[in-house]
Amino acid sequence: MEAHRVERKLSAIFAADVEGYSRLMGRDEVGTLRTLTAYRVIIDRLIASHRGRIFNTAGDSVLADFGSAVDAVECAVEIQHALVKENEGRPAGEQMRFRIGVHVGDIMVQGDNLFGDAVNIAARLEALAEPGGICVSRVVRDQVRDKLPHRFEDMGEQSVKNIARPVRVYALSEGMPALPLAAVTSGTDDLLISPKTPALSIVVLPFTNLSNDPEQDYFAEAITEDLTTDLSRIADSFVISRNTAFTYKGKAVDVRQVGRELGVRYILEGSIRRTGDQVRVNVQLIDAENGAHLWADRFDTSRADLDQAQDEIIGRLAHTLNRELVVAAVNRIEQQSKTNPDARDFVMRGWAWWHRPATISARQEARQAFDQALAMDRESIDAKIGLAATITQILVEGWSSSFHQDQALAERLLHEVLERDAHHAMARAQMGLLRRVQNRLSEAQAEVEMAIALDPNSELALKQLGQILLFQGEPLAAIPHLERAIRLNPRGPNLWSIQWPLGQCHLLLGHVEEAIDLFRKACAASPRAYFLHLNLSGALGLRGDLDQARAALEEAIRLKPEINSLARYRAATPWITNPQHWALRDKSLNVGLRQAGFPDE
Repeated sequence: MEAHRVERKLSAIFAADVEGYSRLMGRDEVGTLRTLTAYRVIIDRLIASHRGRIFNTAGDSVLADFGSAVDAVECAVEIQHALVKENEGRPAGEQMRFRIGVHVGDIMVQGDNLFGDAVNIAARLEALAEPGGICVSRVVRDQVRDKLPHRFEDMGEQSVKNIARPVRVYALSEGMPALPLAAVTSGTDDLLISPKTPALSIVVLPFTNLSNDPEQDYFAEAITEDLTTDLSRIADSFVISRNTAFTYKGKAVDVRQVGRELGVRYILEGSIRRTGDQVRVNVQLIDAENGAHLWADRFDTSRADLDQAQDEIIGRLAHTLNRELVVAAVNRIEQQSKTNPDARDFVMRGWAWWHRPATISARQEARQAFDQALAMDRESIDAKIGLAATITQILVEGWSSSFHQDQALAERLLHEVLERDAHHAMARAQMGLLRRVQNRLSEAQAEVEMAIALDPNSELALKQLGQILLFQGEPLAAIPHLERAIRLNPRGPNLWSIQWPLGQCHLLLGHVEEAIDLFRKACAASPRAYFLHLNLSGALGLRGDLDQARAALEEAIRLKPEINSLARYRAATPWITNPQHWALRDKSLNVGLRQAGFPDE
């Protein structure tokens, strides 16, 4: 029993990890592990010499606690200086740069593990630091500023994931080693974007305030900072830090020059303009190599709703850019006609097919690409989650020719991903979808709620939560989640997959006109989905438009001849068994279908 005793104490938490570790591993696993081991000898020695204790060393990360903030910060500074010297003696391809975060707070210690918000905050501070840099919380700054000869740059209040209140963040400036040129140029002498530049590399330039209202500056800066943070969550992305990006603020820039200077393939720039009480945000994604515009969007909101609009704009931008960056990277790969694509190339090709309109051929192409990636790299988390996600979608869309085998494979892959990373938002969302297919709705809801807590901008998780609530007989509770999913991706190629359950919610609540409008849009976007026409038929039947209702019913049966009665339709959806849901259907959708001529048996 003693081994399970939990101890509480006040501690300075030190969190560090390697910048671009996944990219380094993808290029050379053996060499990267050898280099990491050499760097860890230096880090471990310095932590011990400053009276620190290492608690966790998962992969490329280090978590330690110290008895004082002074010891923790002195250790962090000495580590960064020592690693700069270590980098000077190595080729650019073998250099490593660590990011370090330090926070002081109350923690729980159990055996060899640390728990509590203080640990999470230190990890978030580390993620905000520049490569080779250190970020600390205000409580750390206050404890060390009169004891150590360092200056701190105020980065302002930062909202960090899974922490209720914003954290005041400071970056160490004076006394820190300058980043070597390789840190921002991909290691090339002529500052050109090299083939080794990460495929998903981007800088978010400070958004420009085009208004005469200086109060809009904070809004422009907040969008820039939050978008930088959200984009850094994309798997294998390389996102230039906020501090570096803001050195371009107020300057006329040549995007190609910025790309060369920072070693990134893509530039995101935008502007804020206020006219009266209206505020317009314009944004565009640019290819840094040739200056071509790849994608653009704009958002209009009222000045009174800026705080709410900021969250919505960031969510929609981050979600859309995730897709656009993958598509752009795949186009680049295909244009280069690579004869020996690696596992990462196949993963990106898989996601590019995934983001296309949902057809059986698109799903098969995605599955084939992820299969090839996994064959080349059996430990690839990205390949596993991509393959599992594709198979799960094939299951729910009714295209699987081996339902039980596919279900078992998807479950195994998702478990393997979550064993490596229990906080993988997409894996949680896909597990929720799989549990919904298995009619384990309570477990499905728990999974997608966890996914949303990890990534509030997960369109997939929001859509799944809405559908789960719908199938549990709670259409009113489902609507806000489905509406937010639509706002995140209002022009997505598979928007119909959200319009359909939202239409069902409105129909079950008696909002027939709203349901008909949503079902018509869904049918236009995905005309071969029989169930969309069936739902449209029921809604039209309820409204009394029997000719149109019969036409929609005939189209549904033409597409799926075996679904020719309510009993057979119900048998085709075994994951929907909640009595309250079917009771609502019997009072709405099924009434309309009977009026259109759809028999019970």
